[in-house]
Amino acid sequence: MAALEKNIPYHVGIIMDGNGRWATKRGLKRSMGHKEGAKNLKTLVEHIFKSGVKVLSLYALSSENFKRDSEEVNDLMNLFMENFKKEFSYLKEQNIKVVFSGRREPLREDVLASMDKITKETKNGNLAILNICLNYSGQDEIVDATKKIANLVVNKELAINEINKDTIYHYLYQDLPPVDFIIRTSGEYRISNFLLYQASYAEYYFPKVYFPDFNQKEFDMALMEYQKRNRRFGGNAK
Repeated sequence: MAALEKNIPYHVGIIMDGNGRWATKRGLKRSMGHKEGAKNLKTLVEHIFKSGVKVLSLYALSSENFKRDSEEVNDLMNLFMENFKKEFSYLKEQNIKVVFSGRREPLREDVLASMDKITKETKNGNLAILNICLNYSGQDEIVDATKKIANLVVNKELAINEINKDTIYHYLYQDLPPVDFIIRTSGEYRISNFLLYQASYAEYYFPKVYFPDFNQKEFDMALMEYQKRNRRFGGNAK
């Protein structure tokens, strides 16, 4: 791990792609791929936080995913419930604060209740933040933040000249620092509506492995790639 001790990204986002294709390639139901991805996730999250990352955003389910086969969507909801119950105590013991990003409608009531419980009972965690993006859309997030700000202006609680880029950050689903590094597994070269506002200057990495195979070694390789990058923020570009 010596090579990973410096230049660790503060906020990492992962688009956990390829679960279904991992299963299909093995002649299994797509739901089995999601289960393998969830199994991989616990050890991976633990490893990521131990590496020094302080905020981890996971793209668990996009708003567009609800257009998939209803059986697959229901299997995903059941998997979320199972893992919320199974991993909740671990996250709390590790002092990890859990937050959720995304619209609540049309998530099931039992899923929402579990989300609310986890959020409430880990709110004082100060080791790291796990941001689970569930029923999430980056465009919807910006729209929803805009509506909140517009409502404040109409009610004269906020002046138009007080609105700046930091104001918008504050009214996103979660007021988190900008994303430094986004990883999308499976070899697809798309950002798929993930953290559009927060990732303005993020570095991207596209490993070809499907998410169930994106293990600790793969993450370390991603970090090493990040450490080679010369990050530029507009004003200091050459």
